[in-house]
Amino acid sequence: MSSERQIWVVPFFGQGHLFPCMELCKHVASRNFKTTFIISSNLSSSIPSSFRDHPLIEVAQIPTPPPTPPELNSNHPHNHHSDLAQGIASLLENAAVPDCAVLDIMMDWTTDIFNKHKIPTVAFFTSGACSAALEYAMWKARVVDIKPGETLLLPGLPKEMALTASDLKHGPPPGPPPGIGGIGFPRPPPPPPAHGFSHGPPIGPGPQKMGPPQPGGQPPWMEAAKDSIALMLNSCYDLEGPFLDYLGVQIGKPVWGVGPLLPQQFWKSSDSLLHDREIRANRQSNVTEDEVVEWLDSKPHGSVLYVSFGSEVAPTKREFEQLADALEASTRPFIWVIQHGSGRPGPPPGPPQFLGNQPGPGDVLFEEESYFPHGLDQKVGKRGLIIHGWAPQLLILSHISTGGFLSHCGWNSTVEAIGRGVPLLAWPIRGDQHSNAKLVVNHLKVGCMISDNKLQQNIKKDDIAEGIEKLMRNKELKRQAMMLSTKFHQGYPSSSAVSLDAFKDLIVNLNAD
Repeated sequence: MSSERQIWVVPFFGQGHLFPCMELCKHVASRNFKTTFIISSNLSSSIPSSFRDHPLIEVAQIPTPPPTPPELNSNHPHNHHSDLAQGIASLLENAAVPDCAVLDIMMDWTTDIFNKHKIPTVAFFTSGACSAALEYAMWKARVVDIKPGETLLLPGLPKEMALTASDLKHGPPPGPPPGIGGIGFPRPPPPPPAHGFSHGPPIGPGPQKMGPPQPGGQPPWMEAAKDSIALMLNSCYDLEGPFLDYLGVQIGKPVWGVGPLLPQQFWKSSDSLLHDREIRANRQSNVTEDEVVEWLDSKPHGSVLYVSFGSEVAPTKREFEQLADALEASTRPFIWVIQHGSGRPGPPPGPPQFLGNQPGPGDVLFEEESYFPHGLDQKVGKRGLIIHGWAPQLLILSHISTGGFLSHCGWNSTVEAIGRGVPLLAWPIRGDQHSNAKLVVNHLKVGCMISDNKLQQNIKKDDIAEGIEKLMRNKELKRQAMMLSTKFHQGYPSSSAVSLDAFKDLIVNLNAD
């Protein structure tokens, strides 16, 4: 096959989308496709030089529009979608037309641009298969309500994934104020629908197809993927075989698990300490990786609780206060990562302010009134390490002293923990995090929920303290997590490699017709 065959990959924004899309590019390029990564120019600083140096990968940057003035931010007609759409259209007019475009499912509104040029598209989910399968099964079963105490089996899915009333009643977080955007970033996604499983699209003016469904309504990803020739998901059969199979049977087009799309270093050795600085751009932080290693080295094996909610969602300020009290009362060593802006219900009004010179996918909105547990470090002394800003998560999860992970169950965090045999204490906040938590607790059995409070609302100090002990004392959870992690020890999953080969064959055959 000629190396002139081209694949474009179009990611959504945020590190949870950018990182797996970059790894996907590497796998696609390894199959002798010239691969073009389409990004806004303001994400340029987030792309490592090693990625740019790949002989078959090109990074195509679309100019970022200037920031919207604060006084016009709410009603200025200029929007990111139209700029990006125009940029992609211009590239298609002036560059070699690709054989296929792989579109992040959150970028589905660009499908029409590729359709116009008769370029086939593949829908790519940076999340796992469980969320999409649950959404589809709920739609097919026309699920609207479940009575308290009852469960509802979803035909075709594992029985332990039966729905309960609480699965339909996860309350959405408060919505962001209107008009957030600026600096070339899309408006934030809206709160999820009541059932808590939606992937949630970007909002605001401009072309878009996805929209939050009503309970029992069609999942937004179905409309988003309807023009695609296939689906790719950031998962593998070892983790989500029943869910990948279910989707494949239901939608009538190829469904490929091509993940987990983790850095190459992750697969090279199952027992080595990973250094994030060698893999990912280091954002602003109050600690260095060496300081984190020194602190972890001083703690007993399997004793440390790692607490992190990622860069995009977090509990409320009141819940953070309860968490601080629980960690203070605990005897467990802990690392607590607190992002700038944590504890806010949504982004602040006006144009975002970023840490550093240029915003990147690891950067988060800074807010003067964001939560920070002042005084906790003095109270807990060397038992706790509080990281403000960026944290070397791969390093922490790969260190032998880490024994548990209190997580929002974002998909990347979930698979990184599973790959290193670290059991999870699930505290989902919104969207697919609820279904990821259900997968972790009920199906994979490598974690437990933060609280028996089924709605996961108004989490209190005692709930957190009991959850921490439930996780850290449970030897069976640790055994199961270690056993599942052995699936990662042989390297990138063979089933995912087969799926990527099937993608290659499909594209070659399409262009041979």
